Amino acid sequence: MKFGTKVIHAGIEPDPSTGAIMTPIYQTSTYVQAAPGDHKGYEYARTQNPTRTVLEKNLAALENGIDAICFASGLAAMDSVLKLLNPGDEVIATDDLYGGSYRIMTKVFGKYGIKFQFAGISDVSVMDALITPNTKMIWVETPTNPMLNIIDIEAVCDHVKGKGILVCVDNTFASPYLQNPLDLGADIVVHSATKYLGGHSDVIHGVVVTKNAEIAAQIRFLQNAVGAVPGPQDCFLILRGIKTLHIRVERACQNAEKIALFLQSHSKVSKVYYPGFSSHPGHEVAKKQMKMFGGMVSFDLVANNEESARKVLSGTHYFSLAESLGGVESLIGHPASMTHGSIPKEERLKVGLTDSLIRLSVGIEDVDDLIQDLEQALALV
Repeated sequence: MKFGTKVIHAGIEPDPSTGAIMTPIYQTSTYVQAAPGDHKGYEYARTQNPTRTVLEKNLAALENGIDAICFASGLAAMDSVLKLLNPGDEVIATDDLYGGSYRIMTKVFGKYGIKFQFAGISDVSVMDALITPNTKMIWVETPTNPMLNIIDIEAVCDHVKGKGILVCVDNTFASPYLQNPLDLGADIVVHSATKYLGGHSDVIHGVVVTKNAEIAAQIRFLQNAVGAVPGPQDCFLILRGIKTLHIRVERACQNAEKIALFLQSHSKVSKVYYPGFSSHPGHEVAKKQMKMFGGMVSFDLVANNEESARKVLSGTHYFSLAESLGGVESLIGHPASMTHGSIPKEERLKVGLTDSLIRLSVGIEDVDDLIQDLEQALALV
């Protein structure tokens, strides 16, 4: 089954009781049993819900995994993965990553004796100096947030193969349409399904997908034991969003490429971060492991100061100034004060995340309108 068919049909059947083509929202907390333990596969809605079951089957198919386990948010999904670790374990993580990921690692799990080392692992040999007998996980974002660096997933997996180290890839920026880390050797894939999977800026959601039955059982245990589960309405909305995932992402990628080219030639822009450029250091890897180059673009201004950035950020009409990404509408954001505000400034600057950096989540509007919107906003600087 090809991807465009998977998003519509994988794991999804008409409702057996009514024939409804859309999976119903099973808005219930519990299920009646004929006798103790004699039930129809469902006991209590924290543990199982039919709407969630269908979504999990669909997501597992999209990432070519054996199981998908859904959570109330992307960070709740990440929390469950990090709970596979024990005190004394060490994690190597990409040094350019979502601020919330950095925060949960350093401020939450760091208190429990888990050590996190952040490094630029576009060159996988960098890990050699960091790996110790206690290293149990490599945490990869690619493309990274917000600098859009590219990590060679297959190379990372090959580098640690046989060492008892799990490789987990946050695939939020790419989506399953552009990239499938499990096929490249990763053990675990995490998504903030809030973003491209949902695609309409109307739901918070997360998912963990794996090909490993033991890992799946551990994550599913945590899903039930901890209880950070999504409600059936949320699962319904993600299922609805997924049906157009391939169409939305393809259009966003096409728009992003044109916008990146526009920004590259603009006199008030000093640098554009976009893996679709042949000059991007990760371009060849991106060509190898991604179907297209994504809908995210970041750029810095010649006037390298936050005041100028704020003029652009507040000057757009079609690009809405807001957190998040991956929706049908275009968003503009200021990572230093918004999505990455929890990362210390000195750490941000190490990876090039300046106070004037602007991040775009390019939507599916008419690209000429989007370019015109950026043009008039840049004229304010």
